[in-house]
Amino acid sequence: MERNNLYPIFLKTKNLEVLIVGGGFVAEEKLTFLLKSSPDANVTMVSPFFREGTIELAKKGCVTLVTDSYQKKYLLGRHIVVATTDIPEVNVQVWKDCRAEAKLVNVADNPPYCDFYMGGIVTKGNVKVAISTNGKSPTTAKRLRQFFEEVIPENIDDLVKNLNEYRKTIKGDFEEKVEKLNEFTKSLVEKK
Repeated sequence: MERNNLYPIFLKTKNLEVLIVGGGFVAEEKLTFLLKSSPDANVTMVSPFFREGTIELAKKGCVTLVTDSYQKKYLLGRHIVVATTDIPEVNVQVWKDCRAEAKLVNVADNPPYCDFYMGGIVTKGNVKVAISTNGKSPTTAKRLRQFFEEVIPENIDDLVKNLNEYRKTIKGDFEEKVEKLNEFTKSLVEKK
């Protein structure tokens, strides 16, 4: 049976440098979702042109637009790279350059050239849920995201904050604290 072997992580993009190669619709979409999830992300975009929507979006975040064709020099200091051009040869070159420099890279809509996928994300305050379909169906991830946006209550952040305060008052070692928190929160997942 096939399964998803990806390891999910949550990146502090404020502490990282992200490069998006491309300025078309896909680049704008990637930037939109990145900034929606991480408004303080540091992003540089390189493209001979940028959509009007991208230019407006860049003004709202820490986004630098560089009007130029991709060159390897733009990888300098970058941690994560997303290639979104409509020229397959450019995207593959970005992938090759990133592999040579051990940088994480995602070539949009081309799973063999991806170290990571940008899945569906639901954020409610401090709670964030990421959804992956292993690169097989972004549409399914989108629908699951919409489902979770509906079922996760708006006040979930209050619960998280209250549990954090409660956790600080619990006495004992790590195991005892975990046991008490598990007991306290088990009603959240009990089927009625």
